[in-house]
Amino acid sequence: MTLINEPQSRLFFALTCSAPLRKAISQWRALLSLRAGRPVPSANFHLTLLFLGSVDQAQIADICAAASKIKAPGKPITLALDRLEVWRKSKALVLTPDDAPPELMRLSYALEQAMLRFGHDQENKEFRPHLTLARDYQSPVPEAGIPPDFFLRADRFGLYQSHKGQYSLVAVWPLVQTTQGESERFEEKTGSL
Repeated sequence: MTLINEPQSRLFFALTCSAPLRKAISQWRALLSLRAGRPVPSANFHLTLLFLGSVDQAQIADICAAASKIKAPGKPITLALDRLEVWRKSKALVLTPDDAPPELMRLSYALEQAMLRFGHDQENKEFRPHLTLARDYQSPVPEAGIPPDFFLRADRFGLYQSHKGQYSLVAVWPLVQTTQGESERFEEKTGSL
């Protein structure tokens, strides 16, 4: 596990996008000719499952252990990112699913419950699956000549660290059950989305 040498880390759980999906979304976003906001680098495209915020470095191993005990859905999670929305409160231009699959909602809820013991409480925040295209976006929804129609397929989820706009993978867990024991279900990683 390679982490930034600071007492706290900004962490989040997420599903990653494949390289071909990141490229397709980036090319589609370019067609929107955005004149507002800050486009998110395509290398950072992901679907957040749970944002933890600043976490003490000493808690990370325990967070990983708790995440490894979550029951995997047993199959990859697939969802269509087929709606373009502006979230006024968070000033974000996002892609969202018209219909979120139940296994995605269950995974997010399971992570939320597992993180309660670390003082992370999402009580007032409803999970809204999305992929952020631009931040600081305060304009109307842009006209899309071609409607969004992207499919995210994930067979694993990861814990990521955010540092100065760069995301690095801390650990990853499969969504498909394996014959390995619970303690062997996660791999420590180094790298980016």
